[in-house]
Amino acid sequence: MKQFFTLFILFTFCFAYSQTLSKKQDYFVQFNGGQLSKKVSVAEVLNHSLLKNGKMKLNANQYADLIKLDQKITVHGNYSDSIPYYQVTIPIKSRNDIKTFLIQKDKESDSIEKPLIEDFGQYSVYNSGDKKTTIAWNDNHLVIFGLTKRYSYNDYAVTTAVDSVAVVSDSSAVIMEQPYEPAVDTAYTAYSDDYYANYQKEQTAFDSIQSISQNRFIKMLFENGFTVPASDKVHENADISCWFDYGSAMSSFNTAYAALARFTTYNKFLQNQKNIGNFVKGINVDFYFDNDNARVEEIVEYSKSMADIAGKICNRKVNKNIFNYFPAQKPLGYMTYHFNTKEILNNFPAFSAEIFTNPYILKEDISVATDLISTIIDEEATATLFDGDLSMFLYDVVEREVTTKTYEYDENYESKEVEKTIKKTVPLFSVIFTSTHPTFADKLIQLGVRKNGLTPKGNYYEIKGTQEYGNLFIFKDKDVVIIGNSIDHIFPKENSFSKEVKKELKQNYFASQVSMDKLVTAYSNSSEAKPSDMKSLNLLAQQFTDVTLYSGKKLVDNKLKFELKLNSSKGDKNIILQTLDMIEELSTK
Repeated sequence: MKQFFTLFILFTFCFAYSQTLSKKQDYFVQFNGGQLSKKVSVAEVLNHSLLKNGKMKLNANQYADLIKLDQKITVHGNYSDSIPYYQVTIPIKSRNDIKTFLIQKDKESDSIEKPLIEDFGQYSVYNSGDKKTTIAWNDNHLVIFGLTKRYSYNDYAVTTAVDSVAVVSDSSAVIMEQPYEPAVDTAYTAYSDDYYANYQKEQTAFDSIQSISQNRFIKMLFENGFTVPASDKVHENADISCWFDYGSAMSSFNTAYAALARFTTYNKFLQNQKNIGNFVKGINVDFYFDNDNARVEEIVEYSKSMADIAGKICNRKVNKNIFNYFPAQKPLGYMTYHFNTKEILNNFPAFSAEIFTNPYILKEDISVATDLISTIIDEEATATLFDGDLSMFLYDVVEREVTTKTYEYDENYESKEVEKTIKKTVPLFSVIFTSTHPTFADKLIQLGVRKNGLTPKGNYYEIKGTQEYGNLFIFKDKDVVIIGNSIDHIFPKENSFSKEVKKELKQNYFASQVSMDKLVTAYSNSSEAKPSDMKSLNLLAQQFTDVTLYSGKKLVDNKLKFELKLNSSKGDKNIILQTLDMIEELSTK
């Protein structure tokens, strides 16, 4: 009787909360087949020899005959409301062909439970063997649908019951003067069997109700005419466009964290999940596949208040003195980042007030804290310690003799420090930043000299105790400070590379690039290079020239864009086909 009421309550609860799906979308992914088909023949991709004849043995024509690949395929869902779900929507060519295809797949399957296909006039339904996924389709579209909520048993009650069994068994063991272990094991085993039996029954009931709910939602989707999912958040000109609600994603994370947070005090200092949307509204990730490059654009949409702050921070005029120490030629890799430190400090009080908006922290307390910080920090002076110009360069990878310290044991098992000179592959690099404070950097260097941490070497200083990294140095010229391990690279004889970077920084506050061919060449000349890896790396370097990453200075409609681009050395075919060619060639080597 107890089990009956448990299942009845479970059924009633699930039924009450499974009447309607929220129209709110927490994520939306759109494959723009029409856009992509303008650049490359989808059939040519699916019929590539790697997919047809390689390890995948993909019968691409079978799917191409079923799906309209030149139309939109969408994936969307919700994970923050009471009924989390996902839905995949695919345009199809023939309702009957889909049915025939699924029947054939069932015949080929080794599963004992054969799914049933049901026809409901306007649409058909196919439930998977585990009943966790429902497939439905009409004359034009196929939908793959699933409810993602999972059944959770009451672990606390179980733990308490098991503890009670252990206590009773323990007491019985003492009174009867019997061994402790057998009594506990017997009682626990009896309870454990009962517990798992109940768990399985309730889990089965829950899954059954989920399956019924899925079919009810499918009916709602199709019975009055199917509406193709759409979103104004995705971009039609992208080959693949994705969007997700950042606030909902973080709220979902906080919900998962809540079980642990109840037993800690840390959650009192974490940001209130309801205020996460005050910072980032949503994030787009768009993919573009052209002949000479593959490009990924990430667009972060901030709230108006946050966008105003971000715009001020990103829009910094670069200190031109830093360009005097950029390398003459394009290095293996570089990153140059320029933001306004003063604006960060100026906006810190407002920013921190948003971050720490929490019912456990009083606004008056926040005000006192931010006023104290603002009083201690002099924005004008502090910002000059590090103005916001930061550049890093990887020049080369070379083999050098370096001195390292190790410990060895003598015949009495006593350790002693031993210096050894070994050959080691060392990356040659530098980090360059600006500091316009009139005295701080100079005083810091002089302190290093007095404390024997720095050794003067002409116009620069060698940092002691860093031989393992190839003799690190520090160099300062007016408001430019450089830390690195190759002094020769910071005195360029020409400025062709710095001109190229200057051009990039007119529109961007961040720029980065890795040269594939130079990186592979440098690695191949090192002692760590493995012949087995070189074939693959050389092929990769021949195929792709470099990887670049940029982020613009200006926000448009409160949105900041990041662009990652993989550039190809060939332009005779789409980069998707080029990549398949390369993978196939690698697999045959």
